[in-house]
Amino acid sequence: MLPSFPAGAPGEIAVLIPCFNEAGTVASVVRSFLAVLPGAVVYVYDNNSVDNTSEEARQAGAVVRREPVQGKGMVVRRMFADVEADYYILVDGDGTYDASAAPDMIRLARLENLAMLVARRVEDSAGVWRSGHRLGNRLFSAAVAGLFGARFTDILSGYRVFSRPFVKSFPVFCGGFEIEAELTVHALTLGLPVAEMATVYRERPAGSVSKLKTCSDGFRILRAIVILFRNERPFSFFGSLGLFFLLLAGGLGWPVVATFLETGLVPRFPTAILATGLALYSLIMFACGLILDTVTKGRREMKVLFYLNALRARANS
Repeated sequence: MLPSFPAGAPGEIAVLIPCFNEAGTVASVVRSFLAVLPGAVVYVYDNNSVDNTSEEARQAGAVVRREPVQGKGMVVRRMFADVEADYYILVDGDGTYDASAAPDMIRLARLENLAMLVARRVEDSAGVWRSGHRLGNRLFSAAVAGLFGARFTDILSGYRVFSRPFVKSFPVFCGGFEIEAELTVHALTLGLPVAEMATVYRERPAGSVSKLKTCSDGFRILRAIVILFRNERPFSFFGSLGLFFLLLAGGLGWPVVATFLETGLVPRFPTAILATGLALYSLIMFACGLILDTVTKGRREMKVLFYLNALRARANS
């Protein structure tokens, strides 16, 4: 059982809800979080909705703002820049996440001084997840675990708690649904204190439609993971490419070398030239990996310093 904490002053906890055409669910989401976190401020950022999402959220008690640039990642970037709080809860406005888990999530984040807490989704009934979404989440979570460390089993969860130092030191680059992968990788590469908590995940209410497109958004998420791997683990990325081309050069070049050793002749000049070029290209890949790895370590040190400065500022405030 987690110890209880006082609700805190208004503004200490901010609930951030990015919305696009969620008029049918956003009001109930806002009310549910205000009920379980009476000291919190709920912010709804309307991302060009064509229904009355903004009005429904405002009547329910939320502070409503607008982000004109389309994409969940763009909304999260704006939220993180605009809103001031000690702890932030990021949650979708579709009514699928359990607001009653928020107090326990906040308590755990405070107790363990976490930078990020991810709500691992547990279905409350069969068929909540589409099979494609479930498979994609498992594959992407496994990929991130293999590339960056196995700290999470649900990297695409849209329900998270962040500390102020994390929010104010996180550079958002992704513009769409791949933002969850970017948040996860950022925390893992910097070695920040993180955790995961099981929460109930419900079926979408009638009339609510998922904005996630299985194939196109799945490809974007995969592309984002590959780019993050290249940016955060450049030696592993380019070293793998270099090893591939070196093995390919060896496979093509060995028959040419064997013939030369037997006869003293090089009858297949095009193959010999291709193998030599591939071998040189592999060396270039290894060199790029080494150089970029040094640059990345410097960037990572700067990110850690920004996080520590934000942590120090919160302690002194």
